[in-house]
Order: sequence, then structure tokens, then C-alpha cells
Amino acid sequence: MNALNIARWQFGITTIYHFLFVPLTIGLALVVAVLHTLWYRTGSDAWLRQTKFWGKLFLITFAMGVVTGIVQEFQFGMAWAGYSRFVGDVFGAPLAMEGLAAFFLESTFLGLWIFGWDQLPKSVHLATIWIAAIGTTISAYFILAANSWMQHPVGVVYNAARGRAEMTSIGDVLTNSTVLAAYPHTILAALTTAGIFLAGISIWQLAGRSDPLADDDRAAFRSVMRGALVLVLVASLGVAFSGHAQARLMIEQQPMKMASAEALCNTEQGAGFSILAIGDVGASCDVRTLSVPGATSFLATDSFDATVQGVNDLQASMTARYGPGDYRPNMVVTYWSFRFMIGFGLIAAAVAAWALWRTRKGRDVGGKWFVRLALLGIATPFLANTFGWIFTEMGRQPWVVAPNPSGLDAVRLFTAEGVSGSVSAATLLTSVIVFTLLYGVLAFIEVGLIVRTVRRGPEGALGSVTALADDDDEVDDRMTFAY
Repeated sequence: MNALNIARWQFGITTIYHFLFVPLTIGLALVVAVLHTLWYRTGSDAWLRQTKFWGKLFLITFAMGVVTGIVQEFQFGMAWAGYSRFVGDVFGAPLAMEGLAAFFLESTFLGLWIFGWDQLPKSVHLATIWIAAIGTTISAYFILAANSWMQHPVGVVYNAARGRAEMTSIGDVLTNSTVLAAYPHTILAALTTAGIFLAGISIWQLAGRSDPLADDDRAAFRSVMRGALVLVLVASLGVAFSGHAQARLMIEQQPMKMASAEALCNTEQGAGFSILAIGDVGASCDVRTLSVPGATSFLATDSFDATVQGVNDLQASMTARYGPGDYRPNMVVTYWSFRFMIGFGLIAAAVAAWALWRTRKGRDVGGKWFVRLALLGIATPFLANTFGWIFTEMGRQPWVVAPNPSGLDAVRLFTAEGVSGSVSAATLLTSVIVFTLLYGVLAFIEVGLIVRTVRRGPEGALGSVTALADDDDEVDDRMTFAY
């Protein structure tokens, strides 16, 4: 229970919680923009209700993402002052760009979209949601550029006198090969998350409600459901291919992470991919079972016969290069989080494929068991995203800034060197307890708002202007969509 471990728990808890909202927000922003376009093109009241219904769910998620995301930046300066001093000259640039260029863009135009109903020309109003959605995706790029620099430093020099990394090229930071691979993977995962979310809720609206929908709303929800299921399948395929591209980079940039993901202790030619392990992965590497021959070599190099370095050999080479120390991440966490990431992603794709097949050619959605399965399926991409994030960050340990083996060895920082020396373990423990309780309350509120909105359905998304108008014919309905 020292300051370092508590600080890591604090940042891990708050980051994972925040990342629950990020993929859904990115995906829903694009989906709502498409739905608004359908209403603009068709003039159908059913598509207007769809736009406002999903738009309200999007805004709830967006608000929670903003609230929980602010905490991250405070932690850099308070709990991780050593890290901030080392990377501040580099890390601050993409974060500032995200705030000034992307977040302000999305928040400003999202505000115009919320309050612009019946106030802006329809074409201008449509443009506001598209600009907000584009701003959301741009925001993700800048954040990933900052994180990717921690995984693979580029565009910097090490100032030994000041003991920190100093940026020489923002272009190199923003075009880092790591972010170019991570960005499509993240966006496609966000679309998968949004697709499962849309499909599950649409299935409930079609078959789980006690009161039936109007015919035009049923047709709209069915179209949304079918389109969302196709989106999940296409995006999941893209996630798999982009993940493969990341694995190829990983073997070059962070070979220890790749070896630990497979619990590959000794260098092997034609290394197999272990589906599961029985025993203590952290203590022994001979517990891998049900391996797919050559699959790890293929993931890493596109060749089933390629040689992949093992943990023991990498430990020896890194000790010779960086000095005595344990350069292995927690192999239990790395091994299993990698499999849970892949496993839950495959389950999400399988559920989507099965639901798409079951509802083909106008077939009815089905009974309660189908609805329950669809609702449970909503959790799968969230779990895949969470374990993917855990794998990415935990697999980098013991580094908070991993060395670049291509020539920037001096730009590296151990996690233990990044924690603030002046913050006590008691202070950090208090903040962890407070954050955990606060985030628990926020989760209760978030889920409650989503469930309430879903139960009210598309009718509830339109507001209560009609009821007010009965009492006052001159009611100002400009704020109808102002949540």
C-alpha cells in the first residue's frame, strides 16, 4: 500500500471508468448525425423521433464522458508530477490541440444542435451535428497521439541537463506509426460499441415493451436494428484487421508486451497462440494449452514460421541494455486481458451475426429470451474495450514512457519515477476511496437516465410541448430539445 501502487490504482480506476463512455460517445455521435440526415432527406416524423431519441442517449453519455475526463488531467499534475515534468513539453501539445481545436469544436456545435431546433435553417442545423461528430473523432486522434507517444516516443530529444524529453517535431508526434495503427482500431471499436448498443435497445423496443409502438416507429426501429447489426459485423472485421496491424508494430516497438501476451517465455519458431492456460502464468510458461500452431508468429510477422522472441531472452537483452531490473509486465494480467479483449469482441460479432440471421426477410424479432440475450450482448464490446485498454497500459509496464528501440533509448521513464514524491499514500488512498464512491453514484445516475429514456421511447424524446400548449397557446417551444 505504498504511494506508487495507490496512484496506479487511482489512475487505472478513473481511466477505465472514463473509457466506458468514450467509444459509445464517438459511435453515437456519428449514428445520430446519420439519423438526422435521414430525417432531413425524408421529412418523416418517425426519423425525427429516432434522431431525438438516440440524440438524448448520446447527450447523456457525452456529459458523463466530459465529467469523468476532466479528472484525468488533474491527476497528471497532482499524483504524477514526475511524469508531468518529464513529458510535459511533448504531452501537453496534443492535449492542448484536443482541447482548443477538437473539444471546443464538438461542444460548441453540439450546443448549437441542442438549442437550434426550429431556430436554425434545417441544412445549417444538420451541419452542426456533423461538425460535432467530426470534432469527436478528431478529439480521439489527439488523445491517442499523446498515448501513442508514451508507447513509442518520436519527434523528441532528451535534455540531460533538465532531465526531460523536449519536442523537436509536432509532425512526428502526430504521425507516429503507433497512433496511425491505434486510431482506426479505436474508431472501429467505437462503431462496434454503438452498433451493439443500438441493436440491443431497438430489439427491446420492438419486442420487450409492454405497450406496442406505432407502425412507423416499429419500421424505423427495425431499420435501425438491421443497420446496426450490419455495422457491428463490418466494424468488427475492421477491428480484427487493424488489431493485426497493431500486433505487427508491437513486435517491433514493444516485443516484451507481445511475448507476455502469449506467455511465451522462450524464443520459438512458429510460435503458437494459446487459447487458454491452466496454472500460474506468472510463475511458469509451460501452462499454455490448446494452442493454434504458428498463430502468434503470424500475428507478429505475417508468417507462420517466423521466430518470436520469448520473455526470458528479452529480459536478458533489456537488462544488458538498460541495467539491472525486472522488465516483465504482470504476465497474468497481460495474458488474460489480451484473451478477454479478443473473446468479448468475438462474442459481440457472433451475437450480431446471429441476430441478423434471425431477423432476416422481415422475420419477427422473437420472444423474451431473445430480447434478454440482445440486452446482455450490449455489455460485450464495453468489456472488450476495457480489457483492451488494460492490456495496452499494463503490458507497457514497468515503463510509463517505453523506450524506442530504434534510437531514442534515452527518452524513457519508469512508472516508479513518474509518481509525485510529495503526495502521501494516505492522501492518495483517500482520493481513491472518494473517486470510487463518487463514480459509483455517477454510474447509478447514468444507468438510471439511460433506462428511463429507453422506457419512455421515441415519444418521450419529443418533450412535453403538446401538454403545455393545451394550457397556454402562446407557449414558446424553442427549448423543446434542451435537455
